[in-house]
Amino acid sequence: MMEHVVDPLAGQRSVWREQSETIGFIVMVVALAVSPFLTYPLFLMQALCFALFACAFNLLIGYVGLLSFGHALYFGWASYIAAHAAKVWGLSPELAILTGTLVATVCGVIAGSLAIRRQGIYFAMITLALAQMMYFVAVRAKFTGGEDGIQAVPRGHLFGLIDLRDEGTMYVLVLVIFLAGFLLIYRIIHSPFGEVLKAIRENETRAISLGYKTDRYKLMAFVLSAMLAGVAGSTKAIVVGIASLTDVNWPMSGEVVLMALVGGLGTIFGPVVGSFVILTLQYKLAFLGEWVLVIQGVIFVICVLLFRRGLIGELANWLKIKL
Repeated sequence: MMEHVVDPLAGQRSVWREQSETIGFIVMVVALAVSPFLTYPLFLMQALCFALFACAFNLLIGYVGLLSFGHALYFGWASYIAAHAAKVWGLSPELAILTGTLVATVCGVIAGSLAIRRQGIYFAMITLALAQMMYFVAVRAKFTGGEDGIQAVPRGHLFGLIDLRDEGTMYVLVLVIFLAGFLLIYRIIHSPFGEVLKAIRENETRAISLGYKTDRYKLMAFVLSAMLAGVAGSTKAIVVGIASLTDVNWPMSGEVVLMALVGGLGTIFGPVVGSFVILTLQYKLAFLGEWVLVIQGVIFVICVLLFRRGLIGELANWLKIKL
């Protein structure tokens, strides 16, 4: 008979991981609280929106192992709906964000129900095909404004009381939304539900043999990811005052893949770091025009070849070796 080998350091590693995550969260909050005094709040708000978008995408690929090439669908359409709700319907910002999130969630239910029937590249291609279908709908639909998009979206007053035209106030709102989404994802991946998702990622056949209905778990994870991407897209529309075809087009789906990859797939802080790195490069290298895409491609290749765990993943692995 084979003896079950117990790792005597497993408990110690678990405690260290929890402590490191707590320290990392505190450092992140402090850095984000101080950042408005060091750089432009508008840039930070956009970065936080994309950081939440990347975290939502990472929930799906990093913890379930499902690669979606169509996550711009939920980000972009939530952006459109929130912008339309705020500008045309006159809804307050919190209701506009809620409306956009609801639409993204419904889209996630429909797309996820179709996509999870397949695996691997077929899953990825289905998500891409559905996203492109909705992109062409956005091009043709009148309320989206076509090539012009929906511009001059008002920030309005939060709960009818707090004026969001003030950059500082708006930043606090975006930071609260980001932290709420981040903590929700953290709670999901450290819950029994999250453990099942990780089991599906590692060996779906074994998870099925243990009695888990994996399709249901994958659909729930897909919908949660779409919902959080919708929160990010809706908030971004209110922050920058515009929703455009850029938000719903396929390069946006590729960009969020790059953000998660650079930061580290399957790590809680990786997508946040990756989104700030990519957006910083875009702003600093904006004078290069379309060549920025080439630089992003080079970064993608370097990460795949040399830093497969991403920045945070490599750091965590290095610390583990040292300990």
